[in-house]
Amino acid sequence: MNRLNPFNAAAMPTLALPRTIKRLIVLLVDASLCVVAVSLAFYLRLGEWVPLSAHAEYRPLIPTLASLGLALPVFVAFGLYRAIFRYSGWPALVTVGKAVGLYALMYVATFTLFGVPGVPRTVGLIQPLLVLFLVGSSRALARYWLGGLYLSQLKLGTLPKVLIYGAGSAGRQLANALANSYEMRVVGYLDDDDRLHGHVLNGLAIYSPQDLAALVNSLGVSDVLLALPSTNRKRRNEILTLMQQAKVSVRTLPSVMELAQGKVSTADLRELDIDDLLGRESVPPNHILLGRNATRKVVLITGAGGSIGSELCRQLLKLKPDTLLLVDQSEFALYEVHQELLDKAHSLGQGAPKLVPLLASVRDAERMREVITTWTPDTIYHAAAYKHVPLVEHNPAEALKNNVWGTWTVAQLAAEHGVADMVLVSTDKAVRPTNIMGASKRLAELVLQGLASQESKTTFSMVRFGNVLGSSGSVVPKFRQQIKNGGPITLTHPEVTRFFMTIPEAAQLVIQAGAMAKGGDVFVLDMGESVKIMDLAQRMIQLSGLTERTDANPDGDIAIEITGLRPGEKLFEELLIGNDPQATLHPRIMKANEEYMPWADLQASLNAMQVALDVNDVGVLRRMLEQLVMGYQPSGDIVDWVHLAQEAEYEKSMV
Repeated sequence: MNRLNPFNAAAMPTLALPRTIKRLIVLLVDASLCVVAVSLAFYLRLGEWVPLSAHAEYRPLIPTLASLGLALPVFVAFGLYRAIFRYSGWPALVTVGKAVGLYALMYVATFTLFGVPGVPRTVGLIQPLLVLFLVGSSRALARYWLGGLYLSQLKLGTLPKVLIYGAGSAGRQLANALANSYEMRVVGYLDDDDRLHGHVLNGLAIYSPQDLAALVNSLGVSDVLLALPSTNRKRRNEILTLMQQAKVSVRTLPSVMELAQGKVSTADLRELDIDDLLGRESVPPNHILLGRNATRKVVLITGAGGSIGSELCRQLLKLKPDTLLLVDQSEFALYEVHQELLDKAHSLGQGAPKLVPLLASVRDAERMREVITTWTPDTIYHAAAYKHVPLVEHNPAEALKNNVWGTWTVAQLAAEHGVADMVLVSTDKAVRPTNIMGASKRLAELVLQGLASQESKTTFSMVRFGNVLGSSGSVVPKFRQQIKNGGPITLTHPEVTRFFMTIPEAAQLVIQAGAMAKGGDVFVLDMGESVKIMDLAQRMIQLSGLTERTDANPDGDIAIEITGLRPGEKLFEELLIGNDPQATLHPRIMKANEEYMPWADLQASLNAMQVALDVNDVGVLRRMLEQLVMGYQPSGDIVDWVHLAQEAEYEKSMV
């Protein structure tokens, strides 16, 4: 509740009175002021107090009754009692001035111009001036005492009404923070503990979560704020199901670890966590595996400015390597991640690693050799890649040069210069791919598997996983923005399914998997159950407190529009080419048994492919990929922009 000082607290009962009673009180106050003004007028004229009841020479009762009879009807006519506080201020004083002005004309005419026995003529002039002063002052006092509080109550009444789920410490702190803000109005708590139901906490009632649907209607609740930082993922998922049924918007607080420093504030509230939408329980990391290839070592991250690369940088920074080499060809992305890491490193004090931002393309062998020979990294995490499926399908040659030849360049330099470990960040789209992106990533895996079969001091490994939530191009931020814009949500196909994982979890598992590598390992992350994207979209609509617009519900808020599969897009993804993955030291990391080509044969095929790349012969490139990558089946015609433009020009010239 708001903390009111005693002065404001005394005003609350007055504001709580019915409107009719408040008008009557103000009318009585004005009547009293008219009487007081008559007494003061006689005193100022005579220099002594004259009783209203009786006097040997003067008759003050007559001007008193006249004042009441003239002033109050005029004040009513001018609307002084229609809006007591809402229009307090200068406009109210102007209205008072006009009303008293009319009253003064009648009063002066009666007692000054015509005269009444027993009433000095100057009283007719002095009394209206005193009425103006006294009534105006009363309005100013009301504005000072009640007006601000009244207006704040009016403003509070227009705020969205919310319930806080969780009457514990985090919930109480959140209620206190919201009590002093004008963002939303807390009208009660929800809590799972039935012993608390029906009780009042700091002036707010505690309700059963099962009553939420009824409370939405009776209290006008629009949002529920989850203040459950320590609740496990399974229970949070059950609560979110309840929220969906009640059709309320849901916002949440960070986890306990994020709230460990300082108190809860309204700034901590955020949109529903994307991992809440997954309903997936995270597994605590193995700290021995985390630090094995990073702590007090020189670590190089390619694609450091990307979604996975930047998160790898954040996770590695906590492990306190000696030096972090940040490599990216995007100047802006590199600048962003470097500035963020500098801020985080500052809090580490003396133990902070050295951060070196390096502009470079992984395809530039000379530049990468320069970097590796200068700092001699112990570990390389290779996250640099073109990953956007439709965009890569339209630019296949560039994707192959970056994803395959870039990987080959970095891997060969790592082997030449004795880098201890190199970990390739791969994708589930490498399994039986239907697109260039997936085929290029599987070919990059084959490069590392082939090099691992050679005599080398470098331990090569690759980590394969599905979509990461919140990355550039991820559906969750895209759907959230579309919901904010009023829809529609665009979906390529109603049956599309995908594996999902949060970026922090994926990055942690990549680091841990790389630490278990023996050479040529293909690690596969346990992504849990695949998620139907249509279900995800519908859930996001419901958890925003909105409804889906369909033929059956034409008055719904957000429509879902099916746009058709994009070039190279699959309905579902897989994580394994073969069968029987092996368990590892970590419950979320498996080791796949994947066949690969002897390095000499693969190298010869890559050299042949280089010729097709040089002339951008996409048809030949696709046929060669079909021979090299098991299961690759292009899903459509060639859509390379250059190829299509050249073909169009050729057809035009033949006409």
